[in-house]
Amino acid sequence: MQSQDVAHRHAPAPGPAGAERAEATLVEHYPPLVRLAYLVLPPGLGRGRRVLTAHALVQRALPRGRKQADRIPAQPFGRNRARRDPGGPGARESDPGYAYLRERVLCAALAAARPHRGLPPLLPRVWGLRLLPRSGGADELALEQRLSKLSAPARAAYVLRGLDRLPDQDIRELLDAAGVDDPGGALAMANSVPAQPGLLSSPEFDPCALQARPTDLLRRRQHTRAALGAAAALAVCGALLVMPHSGWGPDGAAAPVYAENPAAQAALDPGRLTRVSPTAWRSAARTDFSAWPARGPLTGDKDLLRRALVVWARPGRDVRVSATPGTQTGGPAGPPQLLYAGQVDAARVVILYDGLRIARYAEPTDGTQGAALDFARVDGATGAEASALVLGRADGNVQYLLAPWVKKAATRDLMKPSSAPVPLTVTDGLTAPLTSPALGTGNCTSWTVLQVSGGQGTQLATDLGELVPARLTAGRPGASAEAATPEGLQAWAPFACSLATERSSGVRSVNAWDYAEQPLPDGSGAGQWACTRAETWRGDGSAALAQFRTPGSRYGAVTAKGTDTTACGPRDPHVLAGVLWKSQGGHWYLLAAGSPDTVGIHASGGITASAPGSLLVSKAAKGAQAQLKATLAGGRVIDGLH
Repeated sequence: MQSQDVAHRHAPAPGPAGAERAEATLVEHYPPLVRLAYLVLPPGLGRGRRVLTAHALVQRALPRGRKQADRIPAQPFGRNRARRDPGGPGARESDPGYAYLRERVLCAALAAARPHRGLPPLLPRVWGLRLLPRSGGADELALEQRLSKLSAPARAAYVLRGLDRLPDQDIRELLDAAGVDDPGGALAMANSVPAQPGLLSSPEFDPCALQARPTDLLRRRQHTRAALGAAAALAVCGALLVMPHSGWGPDGAAAPVYAENPAAQAALDPGRLTRVSPTAWRSAARTDFSAWPARGPLTGDKDLLRRALVVWARPGRDVRVSATPGTQTGGPAGPPQLLYAGQVDAARVVILYDGLRIARYAEPTDGTQGAALDFARVDGATGAEASALVLGRADGNVQYLLAPWVKKAATRDLMKPSSAPVPLTVTDGLTAPLTSPALGTGNCTSWTVLQVSGGQGTQLATDLGELVPARLTAGRPGASAEAATPEGLQAWAPFACSLATERSSGVRSVNAWDYAEQPLPDGSGAGQWACTRAETWRGDGSAALAQFRTPGSRYGAVTAKGTDTTACGPRDPHVLAGVLWKSQGGHWYLLAAGSPDTVGIHASGGITASAPGSLLVSKAAKGAQAQLKATLAGGRVIDGLH
């Protein structure tokens, strides 16, 4: 029997939703719907054809006519929606149209994947170009190969679980509603591929972030008499193309104009950029990027600002575009706010803010072709998280633009907690260059961080290769403090080098927590257990590292890593980890430690042992493996971090 939620999902809405509502829902959720279709379609189609087919399927999912539009349900799909994180993928479930459109897209993709079924007419069409998602790394390639061996329903189950975080029961019901003969078998087959939601969200599987390549040029010349180069039109992400009557003029590295409307023109007018008074932050209700004034010697250069805005709206093929994970790269919805315009090293740089994102435009000062466009999410950033932005990196150094409320800036080596901070020269909000750990190579012998002081106190931030430095905190999750305190500096010193694992991951903040101290069985002192947790701007993709340091060691060793876990975080301030340790006498031991409210630890598998309290020590053989469980004071059982 189907659940009451599923039965209600197929019932007509009590009132008409309207075709306009259906279209707005599809536009709002277009990227995840296209990604779902792309991943379910057979990999044998080839990446280029899958891209166009995925867009075609999603656009055809729009209800045709008022009667179909009125069938959008009033309640979202799934019995467990109340338990989902409102800030994560489950938030899409609150839109009653999303589940309806998702089912239509899923049905169409599964139908297209069946043998001997023709694919739908491809609209939009692209002539003379091949559109491909951006290439990923070895991990993405391995996942693509694993998914290619699954059936289409199994791929659908894997994607629904990894991207929309649906529980198995909801996936089974959705597959059944889509006409899958054996939903249970599809789920079982999907379980054969390890869950990797972070990889599913990567650009490798994003049919809305595309790169263009030519088709067979020789064959086109043989079969085409007219010159098609000036007439080729590119349809990206399902946009309907409207040919303009005239160009924008000197737009630098921007791509050709493909649409004109009053809102788009307003967003590209440098005269309409938002500019904040230099003293506005003193009376502003929030200390965030909206309170930053426009700074830099080129804020009056309308030609430069125009190029920055137009390249943002339509970057050309010579523009290098990068974005933190989970950050959209589309143009601004309206005139953004100007934060900086000036020259940094050998580039003219413009930094803009649209309320959700920071966009950094850079062009060479020597007049050569090419430009760079970088994006970062900053939604909800206040205080310490909105105190600095990266202006540029060169020769192993980084230069920051500071918030107007920052009174002093300094550098500090995170691995030397007792050393004094070194004052940093600041001119009109711009810092002097300082060493960037994000650019470091070789052995990690130091970790330079930025220390700022102002109305928010003193904070530490570190460059992790993105536009916004990551804030550093220390202490028990939910009650952590700034890492600039003596206790915070001591907590971070042995584990600073582990920050290198979080480079370019969209990290918002990283917390270090010394959660246990464990006497070693050979009497050589006590080992230090710590958990470092990185939170991201997008919400998912958080990473927690359990680390262990023996007495006298300068560095801690990572013993366990958890991704997309609540452990060691504000929502679940508990952690359990273990390590095989060799004593000075040559004996091997299993050492395990839980957070302070642990009342018992149990090891099973290759090592069987139990101990009351938050610490466990057991003799072990070299290479032995064990599964850890801990009981908390309230009776809850947790697993070891993984």
